[in-house]
Amino acid sequence: MEASGLYKLNPGDRAPDFSLPGVDGRRHALSDYASKPALVVVFSCNHCPYVRAYEERMIGFALAYEPRGVAMVAINSNETTRYPEDDFPHMVSRAADKGYTFDYLRDEDQSVAHAYGAVCTPQFMLFDADRRLRYQGRFDDEKDHPEKVKEKYLENAVEDLLAGRPVAKPVTRAIGCSIKWNA
Repeated sequence: MEASGLYKLNPGDRAPDFSLPGVDGRRHALSDYASKPALVVVFSCNHCPYVRAYEERMIGFALAYEPRGVAMVAINSNETTRYPEDDFPHMVSRAADKGYTFDYLRDEDQSVAHAYGAVCTPQFMLFDADRRLRYQGRFDDEKDHPEKVKEKYLENAVEDLLAGRPVAKPVTRAIGCSIKWNA
């Protein structure tokens, strides 16, 4: 699925608040990241082949940018009747097996996905220190072959933000699996 023009949030919009359970056994709220100059919120899940293709890059990104004050949080909003591998116990296992270095949260009632206007997984949103949206879209331009990446959309946006520049490309088309909504 390609998503463009479907985004609910526009550059400059504030991040909607959230308070969600994480795979670490704690609740995480937007305010928990208040001291960070940048926050990446990614709508993710366990089963999507697009997410799986980006998993290692997401882990590497979080490791590389955490020392520079960038926090990343992944939120799984998928319904689990048709997609049981996206349920909370499977999230805990996946995060442990893959060694996630970022918070992985469960949006059981899908209210956070609705508030953010999430349409697919993975869908990346970069917020500045004031939690205003500065970038939304995909991670980079190459799903299956990281060595062939020509444009690192998310990294470029973060670099612009951290350097105090306007984000050169604030919107790209997120490509992935559609959010699996409750019936």
